Parts: sequence; C-alpha cells; structure tokens
Amino acid sequence: MTTTPSLPEGFAELEPYVEDWARATRQERYEMRLSKTMEELDAFYDAIAPRAEEAITHLNGLGLDNLPDTELRLLRLLYSMVLVSYAVNVFEQPRIPDSGAAFFDTLVEPAV
Repeated sequence: MTTTPSLPEGFAELEPYVEDWARATRQERYEMRLSKTMEELDAFYDAIAPRAEEAITHLNGLGLDNLPDTELRLLRLLYSMVLVSYAVNVFEQPRIPDSGAAFFDTLVEPAV
C-alpha cells in the first residue's frame, strides 16, 4: 500500500514529525513542546534544523495565502522548530526557567 506524502518532495525524512509538530497554532505547538522530553525535542530539532534553509527557500516562491497542504505542513514544522529551538539551545528544558505558573496567550496567529 502506498501512502501519499504529507510533505513536499525532498522532505520525506521529516514525515515522522508531522503528526506531532505540524500544528496549526502557536498554542498547540507550545503544548506539544511542554509534553515532550528533552531527548524528543533534541531529536526533532536535530532533524529539521539542517533542512531549515532549504525549506525556507522552497517556501519563498509561494504565496502564503494559498499554500498547498504539503507546503503548509512544512511551514508549520518550521514554526515548531523556532519554538523548540529556545528549549534546545537556550533553556535546555521544555519549560521556560523560573516562570512558575506564568503563561501567555497568543491573540493573533501568523497568516497561515
């Protein structure tokens, strides 16, 4: 049985991350970050970060208003990479250190 790729051609190795990380909202992406271990965050970041420039180049020629579903998922993976990068490279933990019960809500999402 053949499955239809959920990402653009050339990004198949990122398919295992689509279900968890191609989330529509920042809140969903942040909740996913909080639900993961550092090992899981590191694995996701290590898989997508080396491909980020290529993914951005691929998406640059497309209009954000009408992205095909495959490209929209790739863009959302990039959004998740940015969110996860703070946990991996700065905080070294899923949560923001010393933030206690503090939280913030996003009032406006990116265009897509």
